[in-house]
Amino acid sequence: MTTPLTRLRNSPAPPRPARSFPSPRRGGRPDGAGRSVWNACAVVVPAAVIAVLSALHSWAGDDALIYTRTVRQILAGNGPVLNTGERVESSTGTLWQWAVAAGGLLTGADPVLVAVVLGAVCTTAGFLWALDGARRFHGGAGHGGAGLGATGYGGSGHGRLLLPAGVLVLLPVRAMWDYGTSGLETGLTFGWLGLSWWLLVRAYDDGSPRVHRVGAVVFGLGPLVRPDLTPVSVVFLFSLWLIVRPGRRTVVGWWAGAAALPCCYEVFRAGFYGVLVPLPGITKEASTSLWGRGWAYLLNFTGPYRLWVPLLLVVCLTVVAVGDRLRTVPGRVAPRVPVVVAAPVLSGLLCALYVTRVGGDFMHGRMLLPPLFLLLLPVFLVPLSRLTGALVAAVGVWAGCCALLWFPPQSGGDGATVIDEHAGYVRATGEAHPVRQSAHSGRRLPFARETAKALASGRRSLVVELRYDRRFVTLPLTSRIPERLVGAEARLGHSGAVIPLDDRAIDTLGLAHPLGAHLRRTSFTKAGHDKPVDRAWIVADFTDPGVRLPPGIDARRVAAARRALTCGPLAELRAATRDPLTPGRFWHNLTGSWRRTAFRFPADPLDAERELCGRG
Repeated sequence: MTTPLTRLRNSPAPPRPARSFPSPRRGGRPDGAGRSVWNACAVVVPAAVIAVLSALHSWAGDDALIYTRTVRQILAGNGPVLNTGERVESSTGTLWQWAVAAGGLLTGADPVLVAVVLGAVCTTAGFLWALDGARRFHGGAGHGGAGLGATGYGGSGHGRLLLPAGVLVLLPVRAMWDYGTSGLETGLTFGWLGLSWWLLVRAYDDGSPRVHRVGAVVFGLGPLVRPDLTPVSVVFLFSLWLIVRPGRRTVVGWWAGAAALPCCYEVFRAGFYGVLVPLPGITKEASTSLWGRGWAYLLNFTGPYRLWVPLLLVVCLTVVAVGDRLRTVPGRVAPRVPVVVAAPVLSGLLCALYVTRVGGDFMHGRMLLPPLFLLLLPVFLVPLSRLTGALVAAVGVWAGCCALLWFPPQSGGDGATVIDEHAGYVRATGEAHPVRQSAHSGRRLPFARETAKALASGRRSLVVELRYDRRFVTLPLTSRIPERLVGAEARLGHSGAVIPLDDRAIDTLGLAHPLGAHLRRTSFTKAGHDKPVDRAWIVADFTDPGVRLPPGIDARRVAAARRALTCGPLAELRAATRDPLTPGRFWHNLTGSWRRTAFRFPADPLDAERELCGRG
């Protein structure tokens, strides 16, 4: 006979209530919540490290001051010009120039300090986006995240355990510390590259059409970040198409969104400045080849840090990580994996090839940091395994040696082909962190003392540097222009910092000289120093005929320069930058911009006079 007591004894035990907290470890591995915390730290900690290292190396050099003089002109209501009487685009990074101007307008702070702080913020944001993109790509999204791990492609919904890998290659490189916050557009470059990678991964991760549209617009900004980043924009846009495979109408919309802002600005540039590219691109002859100098620049960067060691390890990590990714995603997703990896790698190789082809730069490592950043993006983080753990450990050993033992090459002085500009400006200004305009405009440098004397004299003066920091001449200024002071020296940023905005700073290296940029190249040893402007051109342009010339300035060459400035395309080039900007002048500039961009003339005034004016 079955009694209630018997039924109670034979009934199954009620199920235990589910735990309201996760078990700390399962099978010797962190549980889902632990993995999420670990992966979040893998994203945040390296970005925090680069922020701290950049802050400890904060500075601004001469090239940053070229940007900030234009920014000060914008804030003063004079437009995007270096000097009020001349329309010259001296800023290579268009977006950076306007971003610093916006920061100065909102804060009222010194534009140099704004550029330094904004550069650090952009660099840190770029690392955060890059790291989070790698986390999503490798299935390391945390609980409730949007990455592939959260959707089940990579295993548990809590994501996979990831290790910092490629990011370890960048963190100990001292050039990275310098150009994370140098006041230049390099910080914005890192920010844009990191965001572009993150958006590409979002598109791979079954992103919404809105993500695709935003990605196309962001990818299209490359030419405005730096003109040489245009190939990155093209590769990323093509990769987006390969990942999503949309209809023709959608593709047209993407390309229209990507090209809208760059094309509109290009029309403005051609009509306002009269040429198709920023003036430094003409000065540096960005379409020509100097492979030997570029190869020396590449070795100057890779050699001191032994970068070939971690790059070989990164190749192995990439192969392992991509193979692992292909095994852990559904078949319908697998074809996208090589596309996502190839986009930054191919872009990085193209950028490095271009920098090498055009002859590199004179600042140690600066132009090769973005290509290196791109090459490392797919393996900024990698999934933990025995093999990847061993490879990451080897990268970590190299990173320790790089941070403690291997330093940038010592600069050979101002005449060196490649220099450590950070160290140079710390010495020149006498400040460990020269992040304000006052640090660069004090009377520590000879040109500042000469211009101060000229202003104190009350006379309208032309101050010309004949020898670098050693010899200056002061001449009476022509009555044809309204300025009271014109100063010409090789450091345009320093010159622009000490010369008031309503006076004129002249670049003797041609980077922001509307005529000097169009000289035929006469030097091939140091990037950005290929077209030194004969002082006869400056004297002829800013003094009256019959002025008494001091020793060191040839009267015959000045006379030849005076005549050449009135002849043919050279006279038209002057008019394009100095005539009042009427609608007619804008249209004439726009329609003649291609011809004007290609125009070159001899650097020697005597040769220029014969070529442009004839022998009469």
